[in-house]
This record gives sequence, structure tokens and C-alpha cells, in this order.
Amino acid sequence: MKTNFLKLSILALILFITSCSNDDDNNETTPAVVTQKVSNLSAPQTGGQGQPVGGEFTKFSFSENKVVTNDNWDIAFRGTAIIVNGGAKYNAADAGEPARTGSGSVSSVSGTFASVTTFPVATTFKADGASAYAIPTGSGNGWYSYNSTTHIISAIAGKVFVVKTHDGKYAKFEILSYYKDAPATPDATSLSPYYTFNFAYQANSTTTF
Repeated sequence: MKTNFLKLSILALILFITSCSNDDDNNETTPAVVTQKVSNLSAPQTGGQGQPVGGEFTKFSFSENKVVTNDNWDIAFRGTAIIVNGGAKYNAADAGEPARTGSGSVSSVSGTFASVTTFPVATTFKADGASAYAIPTGSGNGWYSYNSTTHIISAIAGKVFVVKTHDGKYAKFEILSYYKDAPATPDATSLSPYYTFNFAYQANSTTTF
């Protein structure tokens, strides 16, 4: 009799512990997506002003929140050019442009950074290719405008880029400044190219930020 009671007590205890464990699992919430700020990311280039542009792209990983030198990069910077780790090289002969080893692509969205909370439709995403970068270069076409009088490059307000990362996750970013320490009013003495930008990375299999 005592043996049966003991067995029933142990069984009840196991069931109680299992139930509590399941409750804990069900109560787990998806971590909030946090906005990160990257300051003074250096993206030098050689050439320009009529000469062939060259130099290594600076590769950045959203998941690691840092510059990387391996193939686990999502976007990369050189001068005013921003590339994504997906598609193909724009210039096959450019030794400084990394090969695309991931499945990345990018979609341009108009709005404030905070207002972009859902992923754009799949058809709006583009990868780099032999004919053009997914984020166009040139004043007014991509992320910046160029003042031919002051020669200042300014990030276009309300321009947000949603990126499918090299491994199929998603992030969004906006460029804040092209100059070191992000001066409010850059001038001829301001040092460039030093990117400051905000980004948010979604590591979960959801379609919102």
C-alpha cells in the first residue's frame, strides 16, 4: 500500500514539473528588435574624379554588429557605394569588390526608420548584378544627394533600406552621415568617408521589426 502511494506521489510530482516547464515555454516572448547605431565606419576608396575607383570594400555583419573580413557579411561600403551580399559582382575585374557568396538582396522604402515595421513585398527586393548595384550610386538615385557647389554629400531623409541578409534573415538601415563624427553641418574640412547609420536586425522567422 505504501509502495503504491509512493509511486503515485512520484508520478504526480513528475507531471507537475513537466506542466510547469511547458508553461514556461509557452510564456516565452520573442525578444524585441533593438535599434543599433554604428558610428565612423571607415570606407575609403582609391581613384575617383575621372580615375578608376578601387580599394577594398568594408564588410559589415548585422548579426554580429561589426566589421568582418570573412564571407558572413551583409552589406559593404567603399566611398559612396553600398553593396549587398547577394547576386553577382558589378565589376568582375575589380579586385576590391568581394564576390557574392550569400543570398542577400535589398528593398528601398520611403518613411521614417521607426515607421518601417513590416517587410516589403518580395518582388521589390533586388540583388547586385553585372549591370548595377541593388542600391544605385549617383546623387539622388540611391541613398545620398550631392551638392555641386559645396561638394557635400548628404544622406536623403526618409530613405530606409530593408535587407535580406546573406543567410536569409532581415535587417533595416538608414544612413545618417557620410562624415567623421556625423557633424550637423559638414563642410570642406569634414573628413569622409566615415559612415554613421542606424540598423535593426530581425533574427527570428517573422516578417516584422
